[in-house]
Amino acid sequence: MNVYDTANKLAYEMKNSEEYKAYKEAKDKIMQNPDLKAKIEEFEKIRYDAQVLAIKKGESDADKVQKLQQLYSILVENKEIKEYFDLEVKFNVMVADVNKIIAEAIKEVLQ
Repeated sequence: MNVYDTANKLAYEMKNSEEYKAYKEAKDKIMQNPDLKAKIEEFEKIRYDAQVLAIKKGESDADKVQKLQQLYSILVENKEIKEYFDLEVKFNVMVADVNKIIAEAIKEVLQ
């Protein structure tokens, strides 16, 4: 088996994982509700802006961070949104773990 076959198998396994399926189902459900979708999109825009600012300037905007925390607190009061965020974290942890495993295996040539 070559590396591309293995990568395709990994992609297939990830797409068929419980983490992926549960997250996709929750996301699809949220995106079908215009009100919840708008709230999530607003949150994502603020989060993205805060991350870009942190990367560019190496610092965080206290106002954006506070607004993000306040918005998150309000959003997670909704059961569907809380479940969506929880499943998003779970899925992202799986992806990060896979990336870490791959990076660890090839770190010798990356240094």
